[in-house]
Amino acid sequence: MATELGHELAKRGHEVHFISYGIPFRLNLSLKNIFFHEVSVNEYELFRYPDYTLPLAVKMYEVSIKYKLDILHVHYAVPHATAAFLAKQLIGTGLPHVITTLHGTDITLMGYDASYKPIIQYSIENSCGVTAVSQSLRDETKKLFSTKKHIEVIYNFFNTKKPARSRDEIRKELGVKKNEFLVSHASNLRRVKRIPDLLEIIAASRHKKNIKLLIVAGSSFSPYQPLVIKYKLEKNIIIKERLLDIENYIHASDLGIYTSDKESFGLAILEAMSYGIPVLATRAGGAPEVVEDKKSGLLYPVGDIKGFTKGLDEFFENKALAKQFGERGKIIAKTKFSTEKIIEQYIIFYKKILCDCD
Repeated sequence: MATELGHELAKRGHEVHFISYGIPFRLNLSLKNIFFHEVSVNEYELFRYPDYTLPLAVKMYEVSIKYKLDILHVHYAVPHATAAFLAKQLIGTGLPHVITTLHGTDITLMGYDASYKPIIQYSIENSCGVTAVSQSLRDETKKLFSTKKHIEVIYNFFNTKKPARSRDEIRKELGVKKNEFLVSHASNLRRVKRIPDLLEIIAASRHKKNIKLLIVAGSSFSPYQPLVIKYKLEKNIIIKERLLDIENYIHASDLGIYTSDKESFGLAILEAMSYGIPVLATRAGGAPEVVEDKKSGLLYPVGDIKGFTKGLDEFFENKALAKQFGERGKIIAKTKFSTEKIIEQYIIFYKKILCDCD
């Protein structure tokens, strides 16, 4: 998300500097106004584990001074906001101002860890501005940290790219027949995504023999292979890892399914909706802010295998209904979560912080 935000700001004439240990996966360095600064992480015998926070802080300090940055926009409270405050201490008063965007795991996972909670709280309280990607995440943050800090909700956006390959071409590549229903799921496959639930839903469908499940994986699927064998899904599962052209595969699917027990926003859900794909998702976190239940998709309690299976079979059997839901989702994606709308909200927020923050 930070990468796409940087791209859009650069297109509008703003100078954007990325500071990280490695070039972000999707960063386009050929764009004008985009710069990348690598953080060197050294290993010293003095330390049992390599340190990233301090080298990051020093690089933020150096880039801020050299390029006269107005804003250090850090994504995730730790370690990025923590490093930004160390950089600010080195710089002294004045610019850049620190804006922290909360994406989810820094709150929903690390925020409950006693060894991180105080520094996350400090990072939130001392940021000039704080944003969260959903009302749900904002509310959980305020409850967990009892913070009085204003948290601006600025939703994620998805920059819909026109597929370079046709739906039929992709389905042929994947081995999906004309009478088969292609269900897609895109995620990092972490435990919170509840992949076992996803596999059980496909296995429980009365149309199992005509369903293919495309998993666009951000990490290795191998830990789940025993379940594929258990549920006899060897002929149903298609795995694609670390796709750059995800739009070609999402638009070729008939339905998206997301079974997470926590979802700070649901970017993969929005991606599916952007291409007119109806979704089934859990009523968790920010997902209900993205999906209009019974209009652009169907929402279920976490772990409701029977409910998900019923919804899957309903869309399989009623293609007209699936199309209706998909079209509604596409409208929501283009209006509520449009790139233009969300980028403008960020620019307004930046200007407010530059005017108001001491």
